[in-house]
Amino acid sequence: MSPASERHAERAAAPAVSATPGAARRWRWLAAGALVAAALAGGSALWRVHRAQPPAPGSSELAGMLLDPQLSEISGLAASRRHPGVLWMHDDGGNPERLFAVAENGDRLATLRIEGAIKTDWEDMAAFELDGRHYLLIADTGDNGGLRRSLQLHIIEEPERIENARLKPAWSIAFRWPDGARDCEAVAVDVARKQILLISKKRQPPELFALPLMPAGNALQTATKLGALAGIPEPDAQLRQSNAFRAKIQGQVTAADVSPDGRTLAVMTYRYLLLYPRQPQQDWAQAVAAAPRVSELPWLPQAEALGWSADGRFLYATGEFIPAPLYRIAP
Repeated sequence: MSPASERHAERAAAPAVSATPGAARRWRWLAAGALVAAALAGGSALWRVHRAQPPAPGSSELAGMLLDPQLSEISGLAASRRHPGVLWMHDDGGNPERLFAVAENGDRLATLRIEGAIKTDWEDMAAFELDGRHYLLIADTGDNGGLRRSLQLHIIEEPERIENARLKPAWSIAFRWPDGARDCEAVAVDVARKQILLISKKRQPPELFALPLMPAGNALQTATKLGALAGIPEPDAQLRQSNAFRAKIQGQVTAADVSPDGRTLAVMTYRYLLLYPRQPQQDWAQAVAAAPRVSELPWLPQAEALGWSADGRFLYATGEFIPAPLYRIAP
């Protein structure tokens, strides 16, 4: 989300940030990151000790920390299908058109500039394999003010090597909503159906839409509404009274991803992880109309990025402001 006012409002729902300017502020952030890492390391160690048994659903492991200033506004994440142990990430609007290759411990490995794609408000991404090739989808779908008449999705083939480079989209999709503008920060790909899934952010309940993954021609597409997501937790009366803003946003959808086997849609809000399993005879409209499995997210400074691991064993999750923990979460 690019407008400064939106960012400042949502920072109010995240842990407090020092107002000290310049280098002092940066070092306080880094110190906070070290404390967070130390505090969470115990839980991570326990997760590993018991790995001989399947981890409990919703349990999390600290994989690493995002401390690089270049990774300060991460809003999209996808696990590479081509390079084991590599995560692709992008930052929010107001930054250059770029992707980051990031190691599982949070270290930035490379920065790739994307040519031929304007960055208005990139908000999510997905990784998928199609016809033996590995692709990344970037969703330029953020619209805080509800003013955009058309939005863009860019599909980029994963590079052969992890190094600084320049890439161009293999194809792009321009689309609009069927009934007026809306903000969208959650996009996923169902390869088997050659379908892109999109979830609205601020409308309650969140709405599910679909687009073809490979539309014929370059005409402006219109997203098809499939239905609404059931089971988004409602804030309790105490939270509504004590922190009306947090109560308002905790159920807003900020990321989504379809599992590699195509059976589960994972949805992130600012507070929750929701898993919508899809039975073989169901479509996604039916799947999201049923009650999901819900768990609270571990601590994150504005939860914005979520993606399944390439083997589907767990989900990666991180937040928008550094220092940010990078988690592995058991589904």
